[in-house]
Amino acid sequence: VFGKDITLLLILNNLSTDCKTVKVDMSASTILYTRRTVTEILKATTSVDLGSKQGKHIRLKIPYSYYGKYLTTDKRIQVTALCEVMHRQGLKLLVEKTIILEDTNIIIKVPRRIVVNKAATLEISYANPLPEPISRCVLLVTLMNQQVKIHLARLAARERSKIYFEFTPRKAGPLQLQVDFSCDKFSHVKGFVTIAVAPA
Repeated sequence: VFGKDITLLLILNNLSTDCKTVKVDMSASTILYTRRTVTEILKATTSVDLGSKQGKHIRLKIPYSYYGKYLTTDKRIQVTALCEVMHRQGLKLLVEKTIILEDTNIIIKVPRRIVVNKAATLEISYANPLPEPISRCVLLVTLMNQQVKIHLARLAARERSKIYFEFTPRKAGPLQLQVDFSCDKFSHVKGFVTIAVAPA
């Protein structure tokens, strides 16, 4: 989840009866959805001895403090591990994983029944998932082809807050509500719901 430390596990298995030493070069970079690298955030090298038919785990931790300020709005991190079996010339294996960090920031609560020409109130809850405060918080609400920009108070680390949004639907049928939350540390965290409006 965006804002938390990331822990990965690389599992190495020696399927033969010979003992092997494997050198592992690991790196992690923030990337765009096109897979283009933005910034390398971690580089580490380790060596593992594997006995006959033995398996071992290598744990890789990427703290939020390493990736937070380098993440793009795509919220993607590419992790690679180049595994080289020593004394076996040319025997290499590349393992790649793309991590897409999830947002759990926006929660929209809709009343059970919404009727044409009657005012309805939605609850929009938003959060700061980071271990540090955020400021310049803005919520952009799009509904019935109209946009409302709401400036919000700063949020402390891991704090959640909510606002109430009132509207009056003018016709029956489905309505789409979109919410876009931005601040000084991240932008364009989105949430949306489809609202069923009943006839009067």
